[in-house]
Formats: sequence, C-alpha cells, structure tokens
Amino acid sequence: MVAVFSADSKSTGVSAVTGKIGRYVRSPSTRMGAFAGLIFYLSYAYAHNSGANPALIGVSLFIAVFLPNYAKLSNKAELWANNRFGFVTAGRLGRFLPQYIFNLAAFWVMLLGGALNKAGMASVGGAAGAALVTTLASQGAQYLALFLYQRGIGDANRNVLVGIAANLILAALGTAGIPLAREAFLAAGFLLGIVFFGIGFLSDLRSKLAPKGGIGLYFGTYNPFHNTHLAIVRRAMQERRLDKIIIHPTLVPRAHAEAFRKGEIHVARLENGFQIYDKTDKADVNVDYFPTGRMFLPPETRKALIELAVAEAGMAGKVEVAFMRETYDTRGFQGVIAAIKKAYPGVRLHGLHGTDYGGMLVRQIYDECGWIYPWRILRRDNVSATAIRRGEKGMTSGVVTDVLTQLSANVPVVVAGGRRFRNDNGVLTEGV
Repeated sequence: MVAVFSADSKSTGVSAVTGKIGRYVRSPSTRMGAFAGLIFYLSYAYAHNSGANPALIGVSLFIAVFLPNYAKLSNKAELWANNRFGFVTAGRLGRFLPQYIFNLAAFWVMLLGGALNKAGMASVGGAAGAALVTTLASQGAQYLALFLYQRGIGDANRNVLVGIAANLILAALGTAGIPLAREAFLAAGFLLGIVFFGIGFLSDLRSKLAPKGGIGLYFGTYNPFHNTHLAIVRRAMQERRLDKIIIHPTLVPRAHAEAFRKGEIHVARLENGFQIYDKTDKADVNVDYFPTGRMFLPPETRKALIELAVAEAGMAGKVEVAFMRETYDTRGFQGVIAAIKKAYPGVRLHGLHGTDYGGMLVRQIYDECGWIYPWRILRRDNVSATAIRRGEKGMTSGVVTDVLTQLSANVPVVVAGGRRFRNDNGVLTEGV
C-alpha cells in the first residue's frame, strides 16, 4: 500500500511541529531552565575560573535542558512518598533525594573534569558535602519562595527564579573557598534545610501527639463527595473526639484561577453536569495543569452534594459546610482558616486530609497557618473520584448518586434529600 501525502498535509505537519517547538521555547519552565543553566555557568566560570572547561559547559547545558523534566520527576517522587508513608518528612525526603543525587553527580563530573577549585571543594566537604549543602539550600529557598507567593507576595515563577539564582551564585562562590562566601554558603544551606525539614517534622510530631477535642477542618475539592470522605469524617470525629467538623470545598483553586486569567486554560465543554477544562495554545507545555483531573463540578454543586451526603449520613448536627466565597477568592484557604480562628478564638483546631496530591497540599496549608493538629488517613481503598466522574457506581452515597444521575440527564430541576435545585448547566441553585 502506498501512502499519498499532499503538499497541504506536509505543510500542516511542518506547521504543527513548528508550533510545538514554539510553545516549548515560550514556556516559562523552559526559560527558567535556560536561566538556571546560564546562571550556573556564569557563577562557576567566575568563581572557579573555568569558563572554557568542557565539564562545566556540559553540566550547564544539561541543567538548562533537563530542569523542567527534573521538576516533574521530583514532584512524582514526593507524591509517591506521601502516599506510601503519609508523613510530610517522608515526602520531603522523596523530593530531596533525587536532587541530592543529581547535584552529587554534577559536582563529581565537574571535579573530575577540572572545572572546580579542589581546595575550595575540600573546604566544604568535597563533592558529597557541597551537594548536601546545595540541595538543602535549594529545597529551603524554593519552599520559602512558594510560601511568600501563597501569601500574595510576588509571582510563583519569579520567586522561585530568585531563590534558584541566589542559591547557585552562593554555591559557586562558597565551593571556590572564598572567605565569608564559604561560611555564608554553609550557613544558608543548613538554616534553610532546618526550615524545610523542621517544619515538616514538627507537623508530623503534632499529628502523632495531638490532644483530643476541638474543631476539625476538612478542605478539598470534593469532586464529587464520596464514601471515603464520609469515612474520614466519621473516623476523625471518633479518634480526636471532635465537637464538630467544618468542611469547605475549593471554589476555583488559585492555580486554575491564575491560568484562566492568563488564558492558559479554559472550559472546553460541559458533560453530564461537569465542566471540562482544557489547555489553550498559551499553556506552558511543561506544566501539569490538571493533577487531579480535568472534569469539575461547579463549586455550588459540590457544596450541595456535601450537605446532602452529610444529612443522609445523620451527621448534619456535627458537620458544618462552609462556603466563604469572597474570603476564598481573595485569600484562599489561608483566609478561610483565619476567619474560622476569629469565629472560634482559643479553640483547638485539627486539620483532616488524605495522602493524595490534593490532600498533602491542604496539609501544607494547615502547617503554614499556625498550630493546627493534622489528622491524616492513608488512602488504601479503591474509591476514586476520577472513576466516579467517568461513571463508576457504588462509590458515593445514595443521595449523591441520585443527583449525579439527574445531572447526567440534564433535568431542569434536581430533587434530592427533600430539597429542590434549579439546574443551570450543572450549577445547582436551591429555592426553585
């Protein structure tokens, strides 16, 4: 069989490839990698007087090209450790170890290739010591960069770029044995490492030594609210002897809101009451915009499903479903926690979460908002929100299953749990 290609199909193929290359080059992650590779080269070339060294040039180019993929790999390593062990410290070790191995290999290659000052390297513990301090400083600097971004200070990419640049420059000067720079390099590495691992260790300690009583906080997408969510509420209520639990669903997560604003993602279509998100041509090809899936029920609908499921389970008196739209839109869950603390001054707070991607993000927010006692459950069941969104049955309570069926049929009025809702393309509004 002979395949026949027209001139138009050839030009279309070339255009598609050119478009992909163009999007890759325009990607902020690609530019971040190129920036890191350039700063790495210039810093070590200056500090170690090795600008023409092939080993330095090769490592710099590798960093420039590989950095976006490394970020994805480190995220996966952290997620695996979180799901396997359920401790923040384990997740941070999962992120730390791949970077340490990479940094160790880079220092060995440059040391063997004659790109580094041997006396300077010996003064910071050789390749192993330099890699350890550099990795600690890098992890701590990135943590602080994103911590500031979550509080409205700076831009996520710019903050990380500043942290990476500062760490690379200081590491180059410190490993060259330059007085004061060496001491600053060692101090920055260990201090930032203490911050990075110390906060996680204290969080794990609070989760194990938590006192009983108080109010539970339970945040998540609940897309949709399923049987495991109910099991977590029941078990946490019993184990921590909580007076009540406040559940607050995400509205539009900050990362998605920013991507919508930049035109990187959009709502492509509606399907069975779900909004289907998709990337646009402006999207960063190196970013996973949808780590928890692309199908989302509207926030109002997710809130209604939580209320219905909790009422059906007989827990309405012990569970409050909060929906602080203005607070969430301006300050995220950090603002919601601040509002709850103001409403319940001096009351002990417990933060409920799972160990999946979204659950550990919520755990980080709990840890950054003061002395909240984490309560986590390792996900070992087969209940999957992704499977439910694809039509799997038996994973949600009866009332949630009923509502999802009505949404799939696109009925104008949804009736469930003794309540009536107007259905506007999947958005449920009570009071019809």
